[in-house]
Amino acid sequence: MRVLSYSRRFAVAGAALLAGILVIGSGTGAVGASPTAPSAGAAAPAAAGDLTGPQFYAGTFVDVPGHIDGDVYAAGQSVTISGDVTGDVIAAGQTISITGTVEGNVRLAGQDISITGTVARSGTLFGTNVSLGDAGSVGQDVVAAAGDIGIAGTVGRDMVVSVGHLSIDGSVGGNVTYYSDTPAHIAAGAVSGTVHHVKPTRPRAVEVSPWAVALGWFLGLLYALVALTIVAALAGLLIPRWLRRVTDHLVPSPWKALLVGFVASIVVPVALLFLLVTIVGAPLALAGILIWTVLILFTFVYGAFYIGRLLLRGREHPAVKSLVGGVILITALQIPWLNILVGIAMVFFGLGAQLLEFYSQRPWTVRADVDAGRAPLAPAHPPVGDQGGST
Repeated sequence: MRVLSYSRRFAVAGAALLAGILVIGSGTGAVGASPTAPSAGAAAPAAAGDLTGPQFYAGTFVDVPGHIDGDVYAAGQSVTISGDVTGDVIAAGQTISITGTVEGNVRLAGQDISITGTVARSGTLFGTNVSLGDAGSVGQDVVAAAGDIGIAGTVGRDMVVSVGHLSIDGSVGGNVTYYSDTPAHIAAGAVSGTVHHVKPTRPRAVEVSPWAVALGWFLGLLYALVALTIVAALAGLLIPRWLRRVTDHLVPSPWKALLVGFVASIVVPVALLFLLVTIVGAPLALAGILIWTVLILFTFVYGAFYIGRLLLRGREHPAVKSLVGGVILITALQIPWLNILVGIAMVFFGLGAQLLEFYSQRPWTVRADVDAGRAPLAPAHPPVGDQGGST
């Protein structure tokens, strides 16, 4: 097939885009004997005349008329090549129009690309809409990638395109290879060679066996049971008194802890976000986020111990209560739909109980009691039904 390799064409197109960006950033200038090109943002066309050597243009609206003996590099919102260019044209813009004659190749990248003039050699085109008008022609090959490509003019040799929709009403002297999900509209006799339609390959859907799903769920449940029950049991072994203090707030008045946890779940994240966006309070916000995350993670431990307290009211060790409650809580968290309610209740109750315990341990109250000669206040609610196994 008489087309350049894809890698070479893509490299040239990439060079076109890079050149356009560099030209826009530099404010543009002309090389050699070219006149002063319009500055970026100008709306005037480039000056006409016979120019020699490579020419660089950039601006909002760029028009390149006259005769240019060399290559043209252009970038802008609207780029029009209305003159005669003996070399190549490399352009990037929102709208690109070739209405004159280009004796070399064109490398164009834009949203709307229109060729109604003559391109003696090949074209590499990247855009949303690409059209070759009735009077337009490309002497050799066309390589393009676009959403819509319409060929009403003449292509001398081959076409290789990746396209959403392709329409050929003109003539193509060689073969047409197009990559598309939809068949192209090609007029009878419009293509002298062969037409090859390549549909993009779709990844095959993987069918998962119901047994595999069940096995995965069981393994996940088993892992959660082993890992989290160990965590709950260790908490009951290492911090039994603190677990009892926190869950004491759930025994007589669980709804108070639920209300406190619900309000805190709304207020605290908003306050942390406000501190974070103030920049000055960002370090405090980051520390608060870390602490808040730890409090949320610990709600599982308190929930497991609380369930164990409700079920085992004897003198069992706190680690045993945490272990039993952890197994029940983990199982509930694995059941679809029920896990949502259980998870929300666990977080709200756990956060509320922790905050209430922190409030009861506030240092200014303890200090006031000591100054008055009184013993510090004991917890508001003594432990219920689990006096043994913790001292």
